[in-house]
Amino acid sequence: MSPPSLIEPHPNLSESTAPVALSYELFPPRSPAAAESLWNTIRELETTDPDYVSVTYGASGSNRDTAVELINRLLLETTLRPLAHLTCVGNTPQELAEIIGDLLDTGVRGILALRGDRPQDGTPPVPGSLRYAQDLIELIRRVEQRRSALLCAGKIAVGVAAYPTRHPESPSEEHDVEVLLAKQRSGADFAITQVFFHTDQYADLLSRARRAGVTIPIIPGIMPFTSPRRVKRLGELSGVEPDPQLLARLAAADTDAERHRIGVRATVDLAKAALDAGAQGIHLYTFNEHQSALEVLDKLALPRHSRSAGRRTAILQRQLAS
Repeated sequence: MSPPSLIEPHPNLSESTAPVALSYELFPPRSPAAAESLWNTIRELETTDPDYVSVTYGASGSNRDTAVELINRLLLETTLRPLAHLTCVGNTPQELAEIIGDLLDTGVRGILALRGDRPQDGTPPVPGSLRYAQDLIELIRRVEQRRSALLCAGKIAVGVAAYPTRHPESPSEEHDVEVLLAKQRSGADFAITQVFFHTDQYADLLSRARRAGVTIPIIPGIMPFTSPRRVKRLGELSGVEPDPQLLARLAAADTDAERHRIGVRATVDLAKAALDAGAQGIHLYTFNEHQSALEVLDKLALPRHSRSAGRRTAILQRQLAS
């Protein structure tokens, strides 16, 4: 059971009539104990009636089989719609086309097309392997075209990554926007941002992208700021500098409860700023934990995503399917 509400919902947001998409990110469990915890989280998140949940996997395609197993269970045992992460680095078009076909055969209709991390040891790419997310998008669309008769009940939605701050390998933020525009031209339907820590970063990205001609939805990826260690670690991995004032406030908290309250408040403020800037949805990076994500959602009071209403819907749908 979630703890009592510590923060009042933002005013006016719950009164908005515009629908706001909600999604979460999950990753495959690494142990039986982690699997049990994950499925508790899945059942809790299911009660909010999200539009989809993304399922990631490790670098270079590690634990991809476990990710596919999780996707299968989500399709068979829940009301959730999975968005499958797919990276292309180190894989040939033939290998990737087979993976895409397998995903479609299971019932997946959403794919997040990513380049993936290059090998840290400097291993040269496999001859003929794809190098960029744009190549993967085009391959997905070719596979889709070949299977069009089988997909008449639901075409593929292709998502991509977007960067509120400069990608570590990019020469400039302007180049990042040009890459996003190229992904759109190749067939991307929407984008999800990497983590960011400052309220103006999403608005700046949206403004630059729209001026350049990007018209697809750009969904802010929001990370609950309740773990200082996780905030610092993600800052290192993404190359994005966390807000030093936030880190100082978290460090100065006298209790875990106070630290949690500060982190939730900062996360809600970040999500609210993104919605005010024109975001059409919120994507919450859960780290396979539901408490912080659900607290953030409660404070945002997003239309359509009441946990009480969602719980009734999820239970009813499972009963009808049994």
